[in-house]
Amino acid sequence: MQVTFLGTSSGVPTRARNVSAVALRLPQRAEMWLFDCGEGTQHQFLRSDLRLSQLRRIFITHMHGDHVFGLPGLLASLGLSGNSNEGIDLYGPDPLEGFLHGALRNSSTRIGYPLQVHRSRPAAETGTLLYEDDELLVRCTPLTHRVPAYAYRVEQKPLAGRFDVAKAKDLGIPPGPIYAQLKRGESVELDDGRVIDGRDLCGPDRDGVSIVYCTDTVFSEAAVNLARGADLLIHESTFAHEEAEMAFQKQHSTSTMAAQTAAEAGVGLLALTHLSPRYAPGNSVTADDLLAEAQAIFPNTVLARDFMQLDVTARCNSS
Repeated sequence: MQVTFLGTSSGVPTRARNVSAVALRLPQRAEMWLFDCGEGTQHQFLRSDLRLSQLRRIFITHMHGDHVFGLPGLLASLGLSGNSNEGIDLYGPDPLEGFLHGALRNSSTRIGYPLQVHRSRPAAETGTLLYEDDELLVRCTPLTHRVPAYAYRVEQKPLAGRFDVAKAKDLGIPPGPIYAQLKRGESVELDDGRVIDGRDLCGPDRDGVSIVYCTDTVFSEAAVNLARGADLLIHESTFAHEEAEMAFQKQHSTSTMAAQTAAEAGVGLLALTHLSPRYAPGNSVTADDLLAEAQAIFPNTVLARDFMQLDVTARCNSS
């Protein structure tokens, strides 16, 4: 999996940071998912190496404008370009469908592809899966914010154990398409009549990759539980620690709250995003200061910037 940050500012865009949007690229299936869609997100796509034609699912955390105002325009552009024949599935708060259809209807915009809206609330409140297919599952949980908001966890199902090529060769199994069947754990009959069980040539199942996207919220035990053991936690860091009182009033997180969430959840890597414009370079407190505050609690923390990419593996690396 590969994460690309398309917007890392809170509230309003700045010269260096657009408002919230994070793309998740799934190379194994030539597919892309989007988390939040602030104003200007489609312009950010144009400035990146992402292919908008691969967009398949969009997950919205909450209905504040810096997270949704880019959605009608992006969906309209997809329709005009004819790049979404498979359609788009949207997931988000209850008002999302009304907001979207109102914007499209009142602008006389026709969406010429399948578009389905799914409410996140039932899955979040009951702890059931929001989405599942053969490879991935998505969970969500309510956050603590001024309006209903949800965090999302994307989790890859366990992967087959590593295929022992040397053992296969020792058994006289010729390389070729048969290896793919054996890697999947299937039983294969050879030309000499032997039946080989692929499970005997594979190691134990490996854990899949997990990513959690958490914004907007003040510190939340629900977020800790959702993020437990995740390889990557993307968490809002709107304020510095010295602004904790304001963070509680506005129900946003400080850098230290994000780090506390990562530490309690035991994640692999924390990426800070949704930074207030007040921490722009040259001000008395900058984004680098927020990073230092978080790293004092959770050392494996990075500061997200627009167009930064993270290649997420069992314990991820940044680029």
